[in-house]
Amino acid sequence: MGLISFLKGAGTKLFGKSEEVKEQEKADLVMKHINSFGFKTENLKAVVDDETVILTGKVDTIPNKNRIVVAAGNVEGISKVDDRLAVLPIGSEIPVIPPTEPEKEFYTVVSGDNLSKIARKFYGDPNKYPVIFEANTPMLTHPDKIYPGQVLVIPPLD
Repeated sequence: MGLISFLKGAGTKLFGKSEEVKEQEKADLVMKHINSFGFKTENLKAVVDDETVILTGKVDTIPNKNRIVVAAGNVEGISKVDDRLAVLPIGSEIPVIPPTEPEKEFYTVVSGDNLSKIARKFYGDPNKYPVIFEANTPMLTHPDKIYPGQVLVIPPLD
């Protein structure tokens, strides 16, 4: 759980050019975007408050939780994601637990980056780029298709 920052001007263009898009419409578009990836979730909700997406509900795994956060944040016009998702088996009750920081790291892509460079920076081995690619699928469709301002999940190595 926590608040993750993203670049407001980078990402998937869901809201169009109109500044008149209401927050509920933005939330509906963000939900449609997240649902298009087919994650296993329960009671997933997105609320848009200005430039922040607040995510609640249940998701089946930590990697999928991170992917949902990144999918919601890599939308043009969104600068923060408030991650309130619970990782639990689908169908189980959400216990009341104090907030903790999930095991994840995020990286904002800069001009000239590629997944091999990023893997070398975090893992010391450029050949570990598939680990980063897998952690960010289905948002990433190809290892060479990243852009400056995009936020990626950098998972720990097992």
